[in-house]
Amino acid sequence: MPETTEVKHFDRQAFRTKRKIFATLLESANTANFPFSPEEQASWCKIAPGVFYPVSGGWGLQGWTTVDLRKVKKSQLADALQSAWYHAAPPKLQEHFRLQNGL
Repeated sequence: MPETTEVKHFDRQAFRTKRKIFATLLESANTANFPFSPEEQASWCKIAPGVFYPVSGGWGLQGWTTVDLRKVKKSQLADALQSAWYHAAPPKLQEHFRLQNGL
């Protein structure tokens, strides 16, 4: 994803824009976490139950969602990653993305 850096975040690898983290990876568990809105989280969990599920506790109530990397379809993972990245991207980068993708 454009203008993304990989950093350590506790026991995980994290991926972030200048603004914020948009994904974390826990390789040992084959899971990733994304910060969706609660509505987007509900949609992903409904589309692919058992593949996408809320992070436990307060983080999950805020929209943080876990994806099981062993079960997720590549197209779903790509869409989820792109959505999480887009919401973390600075406004100018979001605008550039929209223009390049005809959105």
